[in-house]
Amino acid sequence: MAGAGAYLIVVGNEKGGSGKTTTTMHVVIALLRMGFRVGTIDIDGRQKSLSRYMENRWRMIAETKRKLGVSEHRVIVRSKLADPAAAAADEQQRLTAALEEFSARQDFIVVDCPGSENPLVRLAHTFADTVITPINDSMMDIDLIVELDSRGEVRAPGIYAEMVWEQRQERLKTHGSGLDWVVMRNRLTQIGDSNKRMIADRLDGVSKLLGFRLAVGLSERVIYRQLFLAGLTILDLQDPDLAVKETPSHLAARQEVKDLIRALRLPKLDSRLERL
Repeated sequence: MAGAGAYLIVVGNEKGGSGKTTTTMHVVIALLRMGFRVGTIDIDGRQKSLSRYMENRWRMIAETKRKLGVSEHRVIVRSKLADPAAAAADEQQRLTAALEEFSARQDFIVVDCPGSENPLVRLAHTFADTVITPINDSMMDIDLIVELDSRGEVRAPGIYAEMVWEQRQERLKTHGSGLDWVVMRNRLTQIGDSNKRMIADRLDGVSKLLGFRLAVGLSERVIYRQLFLAGLTILDLQDPDLAVKETPSHLAARQEVKDLIRALRLPKLDSRLERL
């Protein structure tokens, strides 16, 4: 974080259902499998999807005695203060404290954001070294990045892109460094169509203007959702003690995750990628 010990990754998007927590899970487990120390922070104090995943993983370890990598985890629950301004300040103070605590002893910190905008989300983006924004191939998702007119032509930056730009400027002012913004096209189907091509063209066309890199994310696969309840990821299934007979679909999914990790261009990864 702007020269501090840990590198901060924020997974954010102001729309629900884009695959933020699934992305976060796989990034975290990939880093753990490469031997890094990882702290995770869930700032979705209502839904707590990442925290539920962590609970499932801890339960799996307790029940099976398997050696699975785990992160040090915190959840920023909603403040009980009645005054909205005081409540926001309380939550932001607890997030800042968690970031400072983790930065002293972790290599990476990964923050999972809710599908909405609030002061806590803005603060996390201000501290971020890398922002990962999963989006689905739909006009509703792309509208958060760039507004298009009825003909599909670019009209203006989307509301989320504007927020990232504002927090990037704040980071430059307060920390003297920028952030790496990666927009990943998630839940892609294997079938090509005109809508898919148009979205790819529009995002590619505005990427330099809005300051993000475009990456291919995770396909629409049932296995990603099924593993949530067991607290596992597709990367865990290759472990011999799980005794899982992997299918070609499993292998393809694991390759997707590996490709995503490479595309993020995180520091200190090159010499450890073979561990995935």
